[in-house]
Amino acid sequence: MNPRAWWIGAAIGLVGCSQTPLPTLSSSDVPAAFEQPVAPNAPIWPAGGWWQGYGDAQLSKLVGEAQANNLDLAQAEARLRQADARARQAGAALLPTIGLGGNIDTFYGQANGTPAHETDYGAGLGASYELDFWGKNRALADAADAARTASAADRQTVALTITAGVTNTYFQLLSLRERIAVAQASLQSSQVTLNLVERRVRAGSAAAADATQERANMAAQRAILPTLQQQELETRDALAILLGRPPEGFVVAGANLNGISAPSIAPGLPSALLGRRPDIATAEANLAAAHANLVAARAAFLPDITLNANAGLQYPALAAAVQTLPGVGFGAGAAASLVQIIFDGGRRTAVTDEAKAHEEELLAAYRAAVVNAFSDVENALGNLNHLTAQQEALQDQVMQAEMVLSAARRKYDSGNSDFLVVTTAERSLYAARDQLSDVRRAQLSASVALYKALGGGYTSGDKALEH
Repeated sequence: MNPRAWWIGAAIGLVGCSQTPLPTLSSSDVPAAFEQPVAPNAPIWPAGGWWQGYGDAQLSKLVGEAQANNLDLAQAEARLRQADARARQAGAALLPTIGLGGNIDTFYGQANGTPAHETDYGAGLGASYELDFWGKNRALADAADAARTASAADRQTVALTITAGVTNTYFQLLSLRERIAVAQASLQSSQVTLNLVERRVRAGSAAAADATQERANMAAQRAILPTLQQQELETRDALAILLGRPPEGFVVAGANLNGISAPSIAPGLPSALLGRRPDIATAEANLAAAHANLVAARAAFLPDITLNANAGLQYPALAAAVQTLPGVGFGAGAAASLVQIIFDGGRRTAVTDEAKAHEEELLAAYRAAVVNAFSDVENALGNLNHLTAQQEALQDQVMQAEMVLSAARRKYDSGNSDFLVVTTAERSLYAARDQLSDVRRAQLSASVALYKALGGGYTSGDKALEH
């Protein structure tokens, strides 16, 4: 075979390999619909300011402060600016390089026995351009641009995580305050029972052991309060950190979750979720960057072609050169070079193999992000539905427990019931009230998880960096 024809054929084959399409998801990765039931007539997909739907002005203020001052978000924005700078660096390789140079040379010697010297001035303009015939530089620029897109989506993921974290922590803080109030109210209720018992003991119609038992019950309830108060302190401090501020002097108003309700939301088709989750956008952009790097690695087997041009002036006096006096030297030149590596010990092959394996890794990561996203939505929907049913049952339990305790006290006061019935009813009522408060918090958190699972209003066209 003609060696020239073989080389041309090999080059065409490598160029063809470099143009392989970007790997995509398989049809089995995307279900046709979500399984969990959704709220009827609910808005499809969350809006950008989804946290405002809870109707709490303080929450909106806290979220705004976190978006402005959170330190993790500041780091993500700095990483985005770095990625943008790297993308602009890679894009610069597609343009020619132009340089301006100048020189001053002084020569010393003797002429006819007399010391003499001469000073020459020179100025030149040069340009160099790597002809991207095989698309290597374009592929590297595409990889850097995809990395910038991934970094922008990462920034959006951090912002969504911070917003959800502030919302959940705020709900947790109010829930703990509500549970503290429930414990304190239970103590007051137990004091009412203790007063009743002591009155009967003084009247000789009840045993002193009944009063002792109620005091032990109250001591157990008081022991719960420090734990809840410490949790409240730690939660308030955690909220301050999310806002990028020290906890000292940080004050949050609000005593309970009254007046806060989760707004209705429903997902659309699973296929539409792919463009609404920033973590999926990151995985997709990372895959695109890996694919572009693979294209560049394959193109490295082909020769580099560089064009060079230069022009300049040379004269003993630069001022005279500008005036184009006799003796001015002007020169210009152009050249092209082709460099082809013949043997590199398999380095380029190893680089290509690494790039191919990296692409396969990120394809698997992309598929995993998609599958996890569908799982997040299903779990959030299911959790929200089940907690709503649990809250309704607990509300009924609290109402029934209140009636049981009231009846138990009346029977005990009239001498028709054992005191154990009273203490059992007290514990049951406290446990039901405490659990109801925590379930209300969990229901709100489940709605936050659903907003986060649905992307929090993100769309694939969102831009996180302004130039």
